[in-house]
Amino acid sequence: MKTPELPQIPSQRASQFQAAKKRLLWRIKVGTLNVLKRGMDIALVLPALVLLAPLFLLVALCIRLYDGGPVLYWQKRVGRRGREFAFPKFRSMCVDSDAVRAKIAAMNQHGANGITFKMKRDPRITPTGRFIRRFSIDELPQLWCVLVGQMTLVGPRPPMPSEVAQYSLRDRERLRVVPGLTCFWQVNGRSEIPFDQQVEMDLDYIHQRSVWTDIKLLFKTIPAVLFGRGAY
Repeated sequence: MKTPELPQIPSQRASQFQAAKKRLLWRIKVGTLNVLKRGMDIALVLPALVLLAPLFLLVALCIRLYDGGPVLYWQKRVGRRGREFAFPKFRSMCVDSDAVRAKIAAMNQHGANGITFKMKRDPRITPTGRFIRRFSIDELPQLWCVLVGQMTLVGPRPPMPSEVAQYSLRDRERLRVVPGLTCFWQVNGRSEIPFDQQVEMDLDYIHQRSVWTDIKLLFKTIPAVLFGRGAY
């Protein structure tokens, strides 16, 4: 015989209503924030691309004159909800940099088995590359990714698929939001920040993100780029 369901008491209904209300308010807040962030991205990136066009041409010329190789270096990166996209940078390394990396993997400053690879005085970096990396000029082509909506100005940096394959469940929480050009750890030491601490900083950003937080991070990015701490 089927046991009849007990009627819900008023306190249960009230708690369910409050939970549904909180979910709705959170969705409205996140949706509004996403619209505002997108508007800010377009408003800042469009004039930036126009103003930076002469610099783009100069950097492209220097890269081509050094070794005749391609101006841009394309990678696959992982964005929101695990979607992969093409990620451009001004090429700062020798043409066969991926093959050379396999030979110097043990010199990774994030550990031989580290998820990310960082190395001071990396032998793969060209003279032009060393300069443009020092001032983050190599990252500027990613403004196009921001313009088309694959990235945003402020958010966790997009990882490579090989890095995501090693992520823990906690690490994967970084993929809940659109990746960005700059973030907490980018303005607080960049490559000098170990991976676990990068994750913690990214999760802190995700939990407290707002337009005001983004504006403050954009302003902090300027001295971080000029002084180049952790840029290698």
